[in-house]
Amino acid sequence: QVQLVESGGGLVQPGESLRLSCAASGSIFSIDGMGWYRQTPGKQRELVASITSSGRTNYADSVKDRFTIFRDNGKNMVYLHMNTLKPEDTAVYYCWFGQLGRDYWGQGTQVTVSS
Repeated sequence: QVQLVESGGGLVQPGESLRLSCAASGSIFSIDGMGWYRQTPGKQRELVASITSSGRTNYADSVKDRFTIFRDNGKNMVYLHMNTLKPEDTAVYYCWFGQLGRDYWGQGTQVTVSS
């Protein structure tokens, strides 16, 4: 089993920045990738950003040039640095961890962008 613990959500004003952190622990031995998804009420969970074990990144078009994902392999942690936040970025953000074709999810952290 893999456990994921997220931190860093909160309330910010439009244009401000926020950083999310996710720590993975447990039976970690062959990571496919790590990343972040988000979900708003009534909508499907959507990919925000992901990073593979080799460092290849993938971003949703809506966050390109504003968000940056990076990971610390030694600590099994993944971060999402979010710049120039917009009200439409408001959502619950979930950490994702993939290993040998299995997905693991964090409990989610709320990000609210509002003036």
